[in-house]
Amino acid sequence: MRLLLLVLLGLGLNPASAAKLGVVQTEGGLVEGRSFSTGLFSSVEVFKGVPFADVPGKWEKPKPHPGWSGILKATKYRDRCLQVTLLQTKTRGSEDCLYLNIFVPHELSVSTSLPVMVYLFGGAFLLGASNDLAILGDSLYDGKEMADRGGVIVVTVNYRVGTLGFLSTGDSRLPGNYGLWDQHAAISWVRRNIRGFGGNPDNLTIFGQSAGAASVSFQMLSPYSKGLFRRAITQGGVALSPWALQKNPMALTKKIARKVGCWRTDEDEMLTCLKMSDPVGLTMAGKIDILLILGKGVVMDMLELSPVVDGDFLPDEPSNLFHNAAQFDYLAGTNSMDGHIFAGVDVPSINSKKANTTAEQVKGLLTGLTKEKGDAAVPSAFSVYSVHWGLAPDPAIVKKTVADIETDFLFLVPTQIALQLHANNSSGAGTYSYLFNMKTRIPGFPRWVEAEHAEDLQYLFGKPFSTPLVYFPRHRDLSRYMIAYWTNFAKTGDPNRGGSRVPVPWPVFTKTHQPYLIINDEMSKSSVSYDLRAYYVRYWTETYSHLPPA
Repeated sequence: MRLLLLVLLGLGLNPASAAKLGVVQTEGGLVEGRSFSTGLFSSVEVFKGVPFADVPGKWEKPKPHPGWSGILKATKYRDRCLQVTLLQTKTRGSEDCLYLNIFVPHELSVSTSLPVMVYLFGGAFLLGASNDLAILGDSLYDGKEMADRGGVIVVTVNYRVGTLGFLSTGDSRLPGNYGLWDQHAAISWVRRNIRGFGGNPDNLTIFGQSAGAASVSFQMLSPYSKGLFRRAITQGGVALSPWALQKNPMALTKKIARKVGCWRTDEDEMLTCLKMSDPVGLTMAGKIDILLILGKGVVMDMLELSPVVDGDFLPDEPSNLFHNAAQFDYLAGTNSMDGHIFAGVDVPSINSKKANTTAEQVKGLLTGLTKEKGDAAVPSAFSVYSVHWGLAPDPAIVKKTVADIETDFLFLVPTQIALQLHANNSSGAGTYSYLFNMKTRIPGFPRWVEAEHAEDLQYLFGKPFSTPLVYFPRHRDLSRYMIAYWTNFAKTGDPNRGGSRVPVPWPVFTKTHQPYLIINDEMSKSSVSYDLRAYYVRYWTETYSHLPPA
């Protein structure tokens, strides 16, 4: 024991200085981060605010950064991209926002050739940042725990959102997808530069949640991604989600032009005016008018600014582009109540202790969701979702049905279709499906509410370890499981193999065999199930999709 102490003292073991990259050469210049001790022999070196592109021109693709002289002290997060605040009352952020953050784990020696995981944040393509706040502690997307526990480099990136990221005329004048081009520029920068940070540029995984998950899906489908990364994970969103693609971009551009005083009958004059308009005013013009929507339609209709089929980054409808994703290993799933938060806006009674939810309200919701098919869809969808109610349905069952409808329509069914298309097109790449159903930690919701939209992220990013006082041991178990599956997958393409122990083997999803893993804190052999919500998936993909348009 004494000898061990002498050895440790002889090593001068300050863990923060035990292994450290120090100054790293990138294509733009030298950067230096900060080291954080994570244990006796381990640390994570963090580089915040590293530029991956120049300040972007308005509605232009990102351009290479001109570089800098001296050593860039990469110790502070940079501004998020210009966007509306959560309450939509003002803007925050900057046009100078194309930066990323890198989390590198070390043990006794400096890391080399580690797998790399690049995270794309969610926020309806309208808001969000690579360092979005957690309620307590570090940024929600702080990568230290995941990097340290999973033995991977985690990178979080900014991209343009809202009007400046996704306004489009649907043609070459204002093609749109600027936020997707930013993501592509960030992933390309990582591939070119990550070796200097101890990463393996040939083992990149991109992952994201909500609009970030849809973004990952778009990156997989774009011909520009060939050979750029190896694997992809989507959590609660895919390119096929009904909110992920603008169908009529010119109408929205005209609406925004009206709001900023640029309405002209001549479209080219209107666009010239828009290009000269104040970025803050343009950003505010893209906000969601929540008061106009309450009780009059569905939340989905508010999510207007999103990617478009531009004939370039996305040359065709997403469902026709899965041949481009054939080489990527793919892991995808949803939370069991991804749609609950949206359902609570569309049908507020579902979260009320006093009010019941009526069959008419359920039909009203279906009318709003299925308007592209007209009135014909409502009776058929209603009969599918009310079949298990019985003659005198329990009010809680009716309320949960509303959440299930929105979860299926907005998240779960599109994800199941994406998994199927990936498996059908795959050339040797693996496909994996999951359902995350841990009970919600959000107080005040009814007892039947399980995993809310985005509730998976706290576990994936290790919050039960970094802020232990607000979690129980079961939450740490779940966090350990998720980090193990996700980082194993990043290392090998197989969530079961990669050095981290997992509680249950996760079977592969194929053309003919559709297992999925149920992820929560009580995982056992019975956590593997088959044909996720097949009755409802079949309704939306076969019966509903074959109804004639309105």
